Amino acid sequence: MKSLRPLLAVVLIVAGCGSTNNSPTPSVGAGPSAAPPSASAPPSLAPSLPATPTTVRLALDWTPNTDHIGFFVARAKGWYRDAAIDLRILPYGTLAPENLLVAHQAECGISFQDSMTFAVAAGADIVSVAAILQKTASAIGVLASSPIQRPRDLDGKTYGSFGYPNEVPTMQAVIKADGGRGDFKVATLDSAAYEALYNKQVDFTIPFTAWEGVEAAKRGIKLRYFQFADYGFPQFYQVVLACDRQWLRKDPDAAKRFVAATAKGFQFAADNADEAAAILVTENPGVFDANRDLPKASQEFLDSGQYLVDANGVFGTQTLERWTGYSKFLFDQGLLVGIDKKPLAAPLDYSKLFTTDFLP
Repeated sequence: MKSLRPLLAVVLIVAGCGSTNNSPTPSVGAGPSAAPPSASAPPSLAPSLPATPTTVRLALDWTPNTDHIGFFVARAKGWYRDAAIDLRILPYGTLAPENLLVAHQAECGISFQDSMTFAVAAGADIVSVAAILQKTASAIGVLASSPIQRPRDLDGKTYGSFGYPNEVPTMQAVIKADGGRGDFKVATLDSAAYEALYNKQVDFTIPFTAWEGVEAAKRGIKLRYFQFADYGFPQFYQVVLACDRQWLRKDPDAAKRFVAATAKGFQFAADNADEAAAILVTENPGVFDANRDLPKASQEFLDSGQYLVDANGVFGTQTLERWTGYSKFLFDQGLLVGIDKKPLAAPLDYSKLFTTDFLP
């Protein structure tokens, strides 16, 4: 699942972040991304730009996909160049983006509401500056041919797990909300959970519907989904843009220019799925050779479901209510661990998890 990855690694590195030097190699900025400046800069950008572009290193959470589409669109169209931003995209490696931010090896990176909350609880000085996906794009998935018709039918079944601490409590909450016991077996399989489901080796897992779900449909695999929010579970920001607070304080003007150009890229993708998907493929030679139609289908899914923008059609919006809902659930379940490796005794100040100060 491209939006699930090891969360505990974030907790482990915070205390010793100053000693790490495993800096990934930036992707090459030449080639398809070396587009000429666009005819006009985004109107929200400051009129006075520095003579030397500001380098911004962006840490990816996975191989390029539609969660990242706005960055590649903005880069290809020259909007970062117009904003005097030299974007260096760091390919995903062994360290989570949150760890790279903590170690000051990246200015910004792809994160998720749960990952952000885990990291900040553990002492990471990072913050979300924009919501990339406005709502949850993951769901409980079962084979459409199975007799499982609703979450309470999952009692006694086998869950294909990715091994992260918030999975089982989330499944239990949904099953109990539907009148079940929340009692099921767990097989920890990581990304092999998808094929295990398709091959009937497990009964349910959590596909990212905008990617694995779309891919399964293209393969002719029919799934039935149970949306978390349909059973009282709080909606949450599936994907967010996180940044190093120290960098934001040091160069707020560059941060605003970077976020504004990024917002323009994602706004374009929200309105032009096919062209944006074509740019994503062109900007990443070889990545989608096995399934060149998947980015287009995924982006069309995201756009039709209004995942990239809020109810007013605006990208990046974040609210305290949405940040509080899921992050409070993580605290209530005793999953948030502090710098001392012990569960937090008091909830976080959820307003510190995000900022809207850098949005255009």
